[in-house]
Amino acid sequence: MVVTESVRGDTSESAGVGAAHEGILRRQSARESAARTYARALPIVPVRARGLTIEGADGSRYLDCLSGAGTLALGHNHPVVLEAIRKVLDSGAPLHVLDLATPVKDAFITELFRTLPPGLADNARVQFCGPAGTDAVEAAFKLVRAATGRSGILAFSGAYHGMTAGALEASGGAYDVRVARLPYPQDYRCPFGVGGGHGAELAARWTESVLDDPKSGVRHPAGMILEPVQGEGGVIPAPDEWMRRMRGITADRSIPLIADEVQTGVGRTGSFWAVEHSGVTPDVMVLSKAIGGSLPLAVIVYRDDLDAWQPGAHAGTFRGNQLAMAAGMATLAYVRENRLAERAADLGTRMLDQLRGLAAEFDCIGDVRGRGLMIGVEVVEPEAEPLREKERARSAGLAGEGGALGDPDWGGGVGDLAVPGRSAGPGRPRGAGVGGGRLVGPDSARTPGGRPTGVTPTDRAAGAAAAAMESSRDHHPRPAAPELAVAIQRECLRRGLIVELGGRHSSVVRLLPPLTISDEQATAVLDRLADAVVAVSRNHPGHDRLQRPQPGQQRRADRAQSTDRADHAGRGDRADRADEAG
Repeated sequence: MVVTESVRGDTSESAGVGAAHEGILRRQSARESAARTYARALPIVPVRARGLTIEGADGSRYLDCLSGAGTLALGHNHPVVLEAIRKVLDSGAPLHVLDLATPVKDAFITELFRTLPPGLADNARVQFCGPAGTDAVEAAFKLVRAATGRSGILAFSGAYHGMTAGALEASGGAYDVRVARLPYPQDYRCPFGVGGGHGAELAARWTESVLDDPKSGVRHPAGMILEPVQGEGGVIPAPDEWMRRMRGITADRSIPLIADEVQTGVGRTGSFWAVEHSGVTPDVMVLSKAIGGSLPLAVIVYRDDLDAWQPGAHAGTFRGNQLAMAAGMATLAYVRENRLAERAADLGTRMLDQLRGLAAEFDCIGDVRGRGLMIGVEVVEPEAEPLREKERARSAGLAGEGGALGDPDWGGGVGDLAVPGRSAGPGRPRGAGVGGGRLVGPDSARTPGGRPTGVTPTDRAAGAAAAAMESSRDHHPRPAAPELAVAIQRECLRRGLIVELGGRHSSVVRLLPPLTISDEQATAVLDRLADAVVAVSRNHPGHDRLQRPQPGQQRRADRAQSTDRADHAGRGDRADRADEAG
């Protein structure tokens, strides 16, 4: 039974609606490809949607934190998007124009260039591609190969760049490819076992070694492609200093840097483009998803000196999608004018704080991480053997050797969250618990550089050693728990919350709400997720090991156990009212 607000009528009407819903799902299963994905985990039939809310054919309502895999920056059917589409339809303008110039395209490009990072907008070119991000990745590879005369591509472990042949080669799960795979820095599952700034430094040095060692087996490449935040790879933000190192490494060796901003762009991470957190200006940006305002659109934007293509070198029948350009222009302008990127940064920080409070209560949550409104909760096996003291001490010693990326005070975190003397990885920061009807804001005073005020070099040195000891256990994480993650996703759906799973082992619960989500809606999302974790922990054989006694825990358990429809309908009402107000 789906525990959501229902809009069903009498019994006979409800039976008819339910039968139609089930019939559509049966026909989908019988007629559509075995390659379908989201439909397997989310057996719903959306018929209406607005903002964060989806209504199914059976009358159930859901809070949508999938948002078309990040496509819906403004949520479903935002008024400015609908108005832009209607305006084009009512004008009699052609809807399909290949790559001809139109007023709609001109307005879209003007708004897009207005948002680009400094250093790129003034000398940029744009190529309209096929309607999916993967085709834009293919175009980026063709561009840098044509411009450099070289063929190889540098990519990173855990990456996801699309499903066509070239894009798939550069993604993390590919084999037998023309791509050199490099380590992507991360704290929780650091490939070097140390995490933090030292792990990022080792990743950067590995990259330099591969490029400079004549016996590495890697020829001078045509380009490097990276995601500022790995989304499908598990919501892993790249450290800002590491991003700057990659920019320096590629610039010094005349290697074009390609930033895949398909999912991170248009305010998602708390800056209009995720590369802006680090101040990096890439040579090529791959853009899709939110730039089309919910309709299919994909482009690459690049430095004009790379424009070495011949006419027709890259084309696509549907690259002139006028409705998508109109919807995209409206979306880009709305996000910019209403400062939704800043809003995403603030709300995302508060949501992460509360989720870390939840992680402090449940051993099945190994890590909480993200940037802006791109959030991941990694689910792990709670009964896994703990790290032995000898391994803990050895890891701490490695983590304490030297500074990170040329700055011994750098804490290895992300942006302003990089605090010396603090565990850089999302170890176990103790935030407020989830629930309670409000979100908790950030509490620590910082200098403009991101350090706590009043911290001396001696304090930083002592703090770094303590942080290394504290965070070492996170550099030897418990095994991923994909089955528990699936169970949490299922319980979320029963409570009217749609979430995605991602990560190397599909064990990361992902939240990608629209940028227009209100504080009230965010609280409802976190409450439902917390309830789902409680429900799964109660039904798990290792229940005692999933949960730690904490104040307020019993209240959450009671709420999760209750299936009182009126309670959940009330939450749906609050979410709907907030939607209308937004």
